[in-house]
Amino acid sequence: MRKHPGQAEARLAPLLLKEITGFAGLSDQPLRLMEVCGTHTVAVFRSGIKSLLPNTIELLSGPGCPVCVTPTAEIDQAIALARQKDVILATFGDLMRVPGSSSSLQQERGEGSAIRVILSPLDALQLAAEHPDHVVCLFAVGFETTSPTIAAAVTEAGSQGLTNLYLLSSQRTIPPAIRALLANGMAQIDGFILPGHVSVIIGQAPYRFIAEEFGIPGVITGFEPLDILEGIYMLLKQKKEGRAAIEIQYRRAVAAEGNERARAIMAEVFAPVDANWRGLGMIPASGLALREAFSYLDAARHFALPYIEQGDAPGCLCGAVLQGIRRPPECPLFGTQCTPEEPIGACMVSTEGSCAAYYKYGGRP
Repeated sequence: MRKHPGQAEARLAPLLLKEITGFAGLSDQPLRLMEVCGTHTVAVFRSGIKSLLPNTIELLSGPGCPVCVTPTAEIDQAIALARQKDVILATFGDLMRVPGSSSSLQQERGEGSAIRVILSPLDALQLAAEHPDHVVCLFAVGFETTSPTIAAAVTEAGSQGLTNLYLLSSQRTIPPAIRALLANGMAQIDGFILPGHVSVIIGQAPYRFIAEEFGIPGVITGFEPLDILEGIYMLLKQKKEGRAAIEIQYRRAVAAEGNERARAIMAEVFAPVDANWRGLGMIPASGLALREAFSYLDAARHFALPYIEQGDAPGCLCGAVLQGIRRPPECPLFGTQCTPEEPIGACMVSTEGSCAAYYKYGGRP
């Protein structure tokens, strides 16, 4: 479905909602659909879709917010880097206020650490070129959407002969996280609204296990309100027909084969490794680490950074929210001790975080 002008939305949205309501009425049990991507979560709230759906359909937020799933131990590593003499830490803005075990990057910058907010991984190269007397460390957080650009920054650093750029890789891949969610069985999920941006890179095939092994339908969905409504419609249509498949609603951006060139540069620079996720724990082959040919750029190795696992703050349910087994308002800290102005959990920090979306659009205590 393409982006529609306002008049078309006004005409098509009621038709889709009518079909969705009809499909939902055929089920004896509530239907639980997970929007994996944090951008979908925000779009659902901002457009009012949640309030328009029948009560028999429940939308769950998933682990598709890269800032939210970055564990405290890796935030602590970034803070340790920022405290090093003659080091400039380059990071994305959402990470600044994520609490570590005893501080945050924002607090460290306020105390004098050289921390620069960047918009693209390639900005770190410019910092390295402009500050040859400093070491620039890129805190590389993201999913498959940003990993090709991070990989391009690594190869470009080699082409430019930059010797003062290092990478703290905190990248993760989405399909293994979905498998982990389904394997633990704690969240009862009837269908997946699959992420559009990630799927531009990886395509359709990496999700097939959802339908083939677990019998659950999935639809790769765009981010406009009509995209999301059509994605929900396509999921319910599969349920009605008694089938499970991975379908693409977001065809204007996602090809079944994905972006082979982007995946090739990722594979050249990074190798899959086991990675720790906030809330989900250690997931096999779900992280991306520098291959041996590029290991000289590994900031964790160069600076011998310790990795000390830390839990969430007492009372924080961010981990359960990321698994879809709790909703943000169920957290005892939500909206009282934990707010976007003074976040305790990572899910309240990121613009894609479930708690931040609930707080802004879904009502407060």
